[in-house]
Amino acid sequence: MDAPNGRADRPDPGRLAGAAFIVVIVVFAGLRLFEIGPWVLPAFDVYAYWATRAGLDYANAHPGATGAYLYSPAFAQVIASLTALPWPVFAGLWTLLIAAPLPWLVGRFAIVLLLLPPVAMSVVLGQLDLLYAAVIVLGFRWPAVWVLPILTKVTPGVGLLWFLVRREWRSLGIALGTTLAVALASAVLDPRAWRDWFQLLSRMEFPALGGGLWFLPVPLWIRLSLAAALIAWGARTDRRWVLPVGVCLSLPTVWLNSPTILVALLPLAGAGRPLAGAGRRTPRAAHPSDTARQAPIRSSVSPT
Repeated sequence: MDAPNGRADRPDPGRLAGAAFIVVIVVFAGLRLFEIGPWVLPAFDVYAYWATRAGLDYANAHPGATGAYLYSPAFAQVIASLTALPWPVFAGLWTLLIAAPLPWLVGRFAIVLLLLPPVAMSVVLGQLDLLYAAVIVLGFRWPAVWVLPILTKVTPGVGLLWFLVRREWRSLGIALGTTLAVALASAVLDPRAWRDWFQLLSRMEFPALGGGLWFLPVPLWIRLSLAAALIAWGARTDRRWVLPVGVCLSLPTVWLNSPTILVALLPLAGAGRPLAGAGRRTPRAAHPSDTARQAPIRSSVSPT
């Protein structure tokens, strides 16, 4: 028997969009797995991650250079089991991994956003932008996830001002404590690599415009100051949407793919203004957009 109004015969746009996203990502990962086209060239950032299997060379690493690994030794150690895989296998799995947060963050709109140049570029390069977006959304409930942006790009740690300004000491302590614990454990395993990484950071090198490099030509100290002010204001006024903007601005270099982090604005859109009943706890949501619409927790209540 046909359903009322013939709805049984109508395709579900959400299912079609989800299937389209899966097909596109799986096909692209397959191209890398089978070494088809230019998608496994060593010019991509994903190759720099895989190359850490041969050791870390911070002395010759420079921002914007092909194959430059600039993250902390801790990140290389965490992904060591993956980098042990052959390069094409690693590239294919990495593509699936970094694309996975997109449908979780935006649901059926994932395929549409994937077609946007910054998002597509982020996935092609193998950058962590979508993972940072997921960290921002998850971090309100599980602040320990801030360890990822802090131990990779460092400066996105300005996002912890959210907890500081709101006096959410437990969340701040968890974020800082987790980061410190991971860093210390990593340093015990490879103290020399950490010394070399700190020397890299102390050089404060930044890429130069030209030569095919395109980025926001605003000094880091200006962007970091703006990000801190924006996040502090958002924390005082219960505007969660400021965090993706602040984190994006705070990156050491804002590349063309960096605005991908702003994908987190969509699930946080419901927190774009002060909400009533801020002191009440709300049930855990199954989707980040539901979590974002929940009332923010007052500083006197520890987040769960």
